[in-house]
Amino acid sequence: MSETGLPQSVLTEIGSPIRESRLAGIDGLARLAWGADLAMAHAARQALQQMTEDDSRAVSAAATAALERTSVRLDPERIDFGTVAAETPRLVADVRVEGPPLAVAGATVTVSGPGLRAMIHDRTLRIMWLPRSDWLDGSVTVRGPAGWADVRVTGQVANAAAPFAAVGAPAPKNDYGTSRGGEPEGLRTYDGGMVAGGYGPARVTVLPAPPPPARRQIGTTILVAILTSLVVLGGAGVAMTLLDDGQAPAAPLVAAPQTSTQAQTNAELEETPAPAISKVPLAAARVKSVARPLVIGTIRVGAEPEGVVVSPDGRTVYVANQNSRILSVVDAATRKVSSVPLRNTPRFVAVSRDGRTVFVSMYEDDKHTGSGVAVVDARSRKVVRYLDTGHMPYTLAVAPDNKLWVPIHSDGRLEIFTSGTLRMESELPVRPNPHAVGFSGDQMRAFTANHESNAVSVIDMRTNAVIGNIPVSRAPHSIAVSPDGRMALVAGYEADTADLIDTVTLKRTGPFKVGRDPQSVAFSTDSRYGYVVNEFDGTVSVLNGRTGTVVSTIKVGKSPRTVGVSPDGRLAYVSNGGDNTISVLKVGQ
Repeated sequence: MSETGLPQSVLTEIGSPIRESRLAGIDGLARLAWGADLAMAHAARQALQQMTEDDSRAVSAAATAALERTSVRLDPERIDFGTVAAETPRLVADVRVEGPPLAVAGATVTVSGPGLRAMIHDRTLRIMWLPRSDWLDGSVTVRGPAGWADVRVTGQVANAAAPFAAVGAPAPKNDYGTSRGGEPEGLRTYDGGMVAGGYGPARVTVLPAPPPPARRQIGTTILVAILTSLVVLGGAGVAMTLLDDGQAPAAPLVAAPQTSTQAQTNAELEETPAPAISKVPLAAARVKSVARPLVIGTIRVGAEPEGVVVSPDGRTVYVANQNSRILSVVDAATRKVSSVPLRNTPRFVAVSRDGRTVFVSMYEDDKHTGSGVAVVDARSRKVVRYLDTGHMPYTLAVAPDNKLWVPIHSDGRLEIFTSGTLRMESELPVRPNPHAVGFSGDQMRAFTANHESNAVSVIDMRTNAVIGNIPVSRAPHSIAVSPDGRMALVAGYEADTADLIDTVTLKRTGPFKVGRDPQSVAFSTDSRYGYVVNEFDGTVSVLNGRTGTVVSTIKVGKSPRTVGVSPDGRLAYVSNGGDNTISVLKVGQ
């Protein structure tokens, strides 16, 4: 071992007068930079930085590309919290920190934007917004020995000026007992970082990074001492920063990573103009859910509709039709229907958080043939690929980090696919047999309803490990987590009941008597009410989202299967498998 901490063989290669040897040395440095030996990884990146100034253009380009491959990356690179009510206490989004082990070792976090908070724990960057101004356009930056990367964060408060019209008037209280602009009650430390008392809606839209890409900083001279001390706010590998509301510097745009094929020079990149943000005030008003929804319409779709979901912008409803092998695409405004043909029988449907991709689970009646997921481009309305899965993929869902979770019913496991590339990232065994999955972003927990086990599995999303199983009513068929992250609602298909689970304490309450054969569940967007679709009765039971008390029962179509709620909270859509329609319910006003 040399004085630099690098193997002598690698130093010999990068110091060789022969270009090919130096290129081989760069490959060796890149492997070391990805290693678990942090001191050596740091030394390797320093050597790569020096190699970017090599006289050989090929060597310099190879070193630059190697630095980029070993730099910290964030996925997604942009978060939009959308328009929120003025009383909203906080919203939370989780971002994946990618790159070598060096990317998270000694990393620190800085924020730019009023009301933004952020912490990093292991490979999760948690971003919290405490709405304090009518417009948020900020950023969160992760910086460390593996360079830096940032996430652009945007959002807006609806009618934000109204509550503060009178000078000196006290800020209004919200349902959580805090005033907007103050720290929410229940805020506590966790491994030196900050989480929100277990609560807070993970209401997030993931957007693509704005073109053109800005320059990503890859050079760093952080000392190895940082790697060994890691004393950041009292927790190893954890960093957090708070920004005074009086400071709101302009937010840097998110930088897309450069590849080795990009030929722009640093000077050219620095001169690239950043696209401006148009801060157009929005006039969205807060929608309050109602105790007794009204059926305001019926839309005919394909044969035997099952799964239904609403796009993030609320403009499109997607319906999986089993007997016609099509995905119905419904324009929510005009109620016009178009179709996307699929190669196998569609069952359930989900949509990515940016609304660009629709996922449809498929399998035939033998519960084996044709198992997979169709990936549909929302814009062209064409199938762009099919994903191979285990047997009988059930009610798939998109997690807060935009990864696709697929319950594999017949094989008793979950399959998790990465966002973007849709590569299977991991397989997670759960109790037989998973029907559905819901997410509590604040708790970083996933919940699966396991039909044959009469239990809900609780999964730590940081480790993808099952941390517990909660007994529930017989044959749990569906599960949904409330938008505020506090409660999970479970349908007991064979018990004709529903259960509630506190996502923090994991305590179950219930059972609560609903209709016959409860098939699917969902929550109103303000978390006040839960909806239970009762297949045999042709009804939807409306429950108090905290107590489980049934407050009303609504008649819908024949053999209703699933329910999807529009993100704006105004409408819900119920698929009626017995009469080939979807019922349109007014659930908010």
